[in-house]
Amino acid sequence: MAAASADNSAIETARAAPHSSQTVGSPALSVQSLRVTFGTNQGTLTAVEDIGLNIAPGKTLALVGESGSGKSVTSLAIIRLLAGRGRISEGSIALRGKDGAVKDLAQMAEPELEAIRGNDLGMVFQEPMTSLNPVLTVGEQIAEPIRIHMGLSRRDAMLRAIEMLDRVGIPAPAARARQYLHEFSGGMRQRVTIAIALACDPVLLLADEPTTALDVTVQMQILNLLRKLQAEQGMAMLFVTHNLGVVAEIAHEVAVMYAGQIVEQGSVREVLKTPRHPYTRGLLACVPQLGSASALKNSGSPLFSIPGMVPSLRDMPKGCRFAARCPHAQPKCTVDTPEPVLTDTGNRVRCIRWNEI
Repeated sequence: MAAASADNSAIETARAAPHSSQTVGSPALSVQSLRVTFGTNQGTLTAVEDIGLNIAPGKTLALVGESGSGKSVTSLAIIRLLAGRGRISEGSIALRGKDGAVKDLAQMAEPELEAIRGNDLGMVFQEPMTSLNPVLTVGEQIAEPIRIHMGLSRRDAMLRAIEMLDRVGIPAPAARARQYLHEFSGGMRQRVTIAIALACDPVLLLADEPTTALDVTVQMQILNLLRKLQAEQGMAMLFVTHNLGVVAEIAHEVAVMYAGQIVEQGSVREVLKTPRHPYTRGLLACVPQLGSASALKNSGSPLFSIPGMVPSLRDMPKGCRFAARCPHAQPKCTVDTPEPVLTDTGNRVRCIRWNEI
C-alpha cells in the first residue's frame, strides 16, 4: 500500500499544482498524424494512428495507458526501432537538433538515423539487462557512443563515462566503470542506462517505462534524477508509463492512449483534475485512495477496475474504440468515429459525449 499511497499523493499534488502547458519557442519534437502499421500473414494491422505530440525544450510529456494501448510502439517509432515488419505508413517526426536544424526522422535513411540516435536523441529502455551488454564493462558501454558521436579518444571518452556515472549518482565512479552489469543492483543498472542515454547531451530523451521494474523508493530516486538532469541540460523528454502517480510527479503534459489513439491530451493539472474522457476517469478511479485498505477490510468491496480488455488489432471496433467498456456509451458511440475536440478546460478529447457526462 505504500506505493499506492505515494501514487495517490502525487496525483492530488498535481491536481493542485500550477503545471504550465505553455511552450516557449519551437518544440524540440513535433509528431504529426503518425500512423504505424505491421505486416502480418493476416494482412496489415494498424498499431497506432493519428498521433500528434509537441514537446518543448525542458518539458516532459507523458504517454499513459494500459498495456497494448500503443505507448511503446509510439516511442519506438520516434526513434525508428520498430521490430519486424513494422513501418511508419503516414505522418512526420520533426526533431530540432543541437544545430537548430529540423529533421524529419520518418523520412531518414538508416545511415542518417545512426548519427541521430545516441546523439540528438537518447533512449532509456524499461529493462537494463536486455538493453545493455553483460560482457562489456559499464565504462566501455557508456564510452562507445561518446567516441562515435563526440569524436573523443578512448581515454577522453572513458573520462567522460566516469563523469556521467558520477552525474547519475553512482558512488566511486572510476572503480564502477571497470565493473560488469552483474555487479550492479537493479536501480544502479537503470542509472547506467540513463548515463548512456545522456552521455552526448541529447535534445530529446525517450524513457520507456524506466521505473516499472523498480521498487517505490528506487523509483522515486530515478524520477528525481531525471528531473535534475533535465533541468541541467534543458532537454525535452517523452516519458512512457502506465502509472498515473509517476505522471503527476514528472510530467508537464500528458497524453492518454487507448487502442492506438490519443483519447485525451492536455496539461497534467487539467487532465488529472478535470478529466473529460471516460477512459481517463476510469484510469484515475483505478488508483487506490488513502484509507482504501481499511475500507476494503471492513466492507469486502473489491478495488475498482475498468471492465473488459483493450481490443485486438485484428478486431478493432467501429466508432469509439472505448465504447464497449464505457459506462456512458450510447448506440451512436458504436457508429460515429470521434475526432479530437478542444474542451472547456483546454484538454483535447476524443469523445462525442464529453460535454454530456
